[in-house]
Amino acid sequence: MRLGINKERLLGLLAVIICLMGFFVTDKAAATSTSGNSGQGNFTYSLEYPENQTDTSLGYYHLMMQPGQQQTLNLIMSNPSETAVTVNLALNGAKTNQNGVIEYANSEIENDASLAFDFKDIVTGPNSVELAPGETKAVPLEIQMPETSFDGVIAGGLQMMQAGQGESSENESGGSTVINQYAYVISILLQETDVELTPDLQWNQAYGGQSNYRNTMFVNFSNVVATYVNNMTVDAQITTQGSNEVLYESRTTSIRMAPNSFIDYPITMNGDRMEAGMYTAHVVVTTLTGERWEWTEDFEITEEEATQYNERDVGLVQDTGIDWKIIAAIAGGFLAVVLLVFIVVRQVRKNKKSKAKAVRTKKISTNKKNSSKETNTKRKQS
Repeated sequence: MRLGINKERLLGLLAVIICLMGFFVTDKAAATSTSGNSGQGNFTYSLEYPENQTDTSLGYYHLMMQPGQQQTLNLIMSNPSETAVTVNLALNGAKTNQNGVIEYANSEIENDASLAFDFKDIVTGPNSVELAPGETKAVPLEIQMPETSFDGVIAGGLQMMQAGQGESSENESGGSTVINQYAYVISILLQETDVELTPDLQWNQAYGGQSNYRNTMFVNFSNVVATYVNNMTVDAQITTQGSNEVLYESRTTSIRMAPNSFIDYPITMNGDRMEAGMYTAHVVVTTLTGERWEWTEDFEITEEEATQYNERDVGLVQDTGIDWKIIAAIAGGFLAVVLLVFIVVRQVRKNKKSKAKAVRTKKISTNKKNSSKETNTKRKQS
């Protein structure tokens, strides 16, 4: 009977946890499509393909261009709602995130050194679009190709997000409300030739750092060619320099890299403290088409870096060490108390002895007086 009650309580607790998780999660959606909806019915969009679109069934722009060519793309946006809508627009070059996923909307990742033509310099557009209730308008995106011809692809994307979604608020009871953010991304690929390029990866560095405020080793390498690298497998191991014992390792399949981009590939330290010293990173990258790259590189983690990361690691219980000043203060205070008690006790005893001596002296004096009186009395009687 007790077991059944525990099961019921456990199921109830799990239900509460799931509800709380659903309450606090902030959703973020991204999609690439020929048409779309913001998720709240406040705006829709569709693509108007130009004649140099390579394939109208792709659901994104893939244009065959010429050196120096100027062109305007028209993105059709509509507001079917009864209230005015502001849609924020952002153009970003294609990057590769830590998980080996290509992002067309993340402007926080830096450009790789091998990037010759920045997408954001080639494709420009408005920062936002105002749509009145029921309004449909064409949003122009201007393309200005470089004068220099090139093989490969320039890749980027347009992000569309309704304004005001990120504003935080509180309900009447003081708790935070759920904020759902919806963003749509349209890929834009620009190409001048059909020349197939062979991927080439180049090593950059290995270093210690943090991912989500937890100690992590990173290996950084770049795709230095203007083509995508697909179906990659990364095997990475970290050892102490001069040792074959593997400290940390990671293996990830189905990774992709954007043209002329780098990846900061993370290797988790499983909650360990960061230790200063010399390390060796051994990395092997392969693809399903037979390409293979392999690097074995040494790197150093300094005392300053190790201390800094350990202090910031949310999973570590900080060990501040022994504070001898505090210990000395406590010991000094204890000795002072002991000395004070000793002096007080000694003084009390001394006072008691003095009083006892005074009492004895007084008694002796009284006895002498009484004895003298008795002697005098006897003499008088005689």
